[in-house]
Amino acid sequence: MTSDTISLIANLALTLSFIVALVFGVAQVNAASRDRRERLTLETLRSFQTREFAELLHYISIHTMPSTGKGMEHLPSNERIIIIQFGQKMESLGMRVAERLIDIDLVDKTLGSFVTTAWEKYKKMFLDLRETQPDPFLGEYFQWLAERIDERMKKSPRKPFYEVGPHSS
Repeated sequence: MTSDTISLIANLALTLSFIVALVFGVAQVNAASRDRRERLTLETLRSFQTREFAELLHYISIHTMPSTGKGMEHLPSNERIIIIQFGQKMESLGMRVAERLIDIDLVDKTLGSFVTTAWEKYKKMFLDLRETQPDPFLGEYFQWLAERIDERMKKSPRKPFYEVGPHSS
């Protein structure tokens, strides 16, 4: 064997090693991304199944929201806290969907139209606070999520699982 042949074989081996390492690295990154997304999905599902979240949903369902920041100030502290906490939860949920950490299908299947109904209750107050604070970003992800859910429900409402079974898309 000549030194040229040995060099060629060595270069091929290095190139092959690099390609194998690159493919393996990409596979590892994809697996880590899937694991993170799955973990966040499960964490989100668990947060929907708490008594605390049920209490927030109940409160938002039966109460009228104040339409201004000033109206918020007239509520008892515990009610303001509930309104703020639910708003923060929806904002966080919207961020997770926007950043593609969880899929919007999860929100659609678990909360569905409640997201849009809740946004409609919060909308006047948030729009007022965006101007009076001023904080143009207040509730931006909550609003975005509600608008996306509303679009989905209007354009292509999903069928109930009991009608389509596990093999639907």
